[in-house]
Amino acid sequence: MKKIIVPVDFSKHSEFALEAAADIAKKQNAELLLLHMLDISDQMISITESTQRRELMFFIQMATKQFEKFVDKKYLKGIKVTPIIKNHKVFEEINNVANEVKADLIVMGSKGATGVKGYLVGSNTEKVVRTSEIPVLIFKNKVKEFAPKIMVFASDFDLENINAYKKIKTIANKMNAKIKLVYINTPNVKFKNSNEINKQIHAFLKQTKIPQEAKEFLVYNDYSVEDGILNASKFLNADCIAIPTHGRKGVNKILAGSISEDIANHASLPVLTVKIE
Repeated sequence: MKKIIVPVDFSKHSEFALEAAADIAKKQNAELLLLHMLDISDQMISITESTQRRELMFFIQMATKQFEKFVDKKYLKGIKVTPIIKNHKVFEEINNVANEVKADLIVMGSKGATGVKGYLVGSNTEKVVRTSEIPVLIFKNKVKEFAPKIMVFASDFDLENINAYKKIKTIANKMNAKIKLVYINTPNVKFKNSNEINKQIHAFLKQTKIPQEAKEFLVYNDYSVEDGILNASKFLNADCIAIPTHGRKGVNKILAGSISEDIANHASLPVLTVKIE
């Protein structure tokens, strides 16, 4: 893990993400790229009149000064920090920057379900998740030190999730975290009996070529997938929740509809999302 992108809007929640990203960067000897996007329209950028151009430059200079103050943190000492300022509030641009710099991870803050002014909130965080081709780690609370010991991987364990699982496994290994596999069983059309669930998870793990983990999974029964993931994470004393996502198409079948957004909004734990390929 060499490069970590941290989108910042100078809110306390983006600072939560920055501090957690600093913990990761120190342990992985990684560079932090702090990305701030100005909410400036194409029309304003294309204006040639000198007065309005000066106003544009003023906004950019103000953002630069704000950036300098924002990164003046003791916990960033010894870490290579590179500020990046972009002109638009376009969520796809975070993915573009990530591809350009070959980043390994995006770490971002979110207010969650209640919402705040700024762009790192609620459904906007989900927009970043859905456009990102690299893993996204979301924080809604201040973490004293991000050193997860237990990471829950919640999935329906279809074979299409194997690559996402392997990426999550790699991240967990780098953070010295143990993965706990969780299948949420609900009383609806997706209900499966114990034999069906065991067969599916064993087949999944056989394909990952890590069969020793086949006995280390939890089937958690609950009234909804969202509640099941949150409650199972509490039951396992997890430090982080990891879920696969289809990106622009939304989450996989176990996390259909708005479940991934609900988890990201309602979970007090950090949430790691990885795109299914």
